[in-house]
Amino acid sequence: MSQTPTEPRTTGQPPAVDRGGLWALLLSLAGLLLPPYGVVLSVLGIYQGRKARLRAKDEGTSAPWSVASMVLGAVGVLWAAMVLGTSLLIWDENAAWQQCLSQANTVSATEDCNVAFRTSIEERFGLAPGSFPYPAPRG
Repeated sequence: MSQTPTEPRTTGQPPAVDRGGLWALLLSLAGLLLPPYGVVLSVLGIYQGRKARLRAKDEGTSAPWSVASMVLGAVGVLWAAMVLGTSLLIWDENAAWQQCLSQANTVSATEDCNVAFRTSIEERFGLAPGSFPYPAPRG
């Protein structure tokens, strides 16, 4: 693998640019913005960014945004892992809250469900009463 460009360039011609890094950045960004598909899109962004960087290196060109796409993809994978871990950690509390809300027919019953959910989360994680702000109480 030589460092010389594969295409001869004339004087004044701008160097060739690999666009794979831009596509990789878009995939990584979509991974952050579309939570259900976050891990898959972020991993694809990392892969595409790495591939664009290696291809640009082999061809002696540049691949703008390829490093940024790999970093953003890694952030997306970490974010998706945190969201998944948190969801799994409070699965039982969330299921009980959803069950309570499905049976609540009044605003006060809904508020009772919200209070029970906040209380169960605070007890689960050893938080001070009233320190868990979601869902916010009405009033």
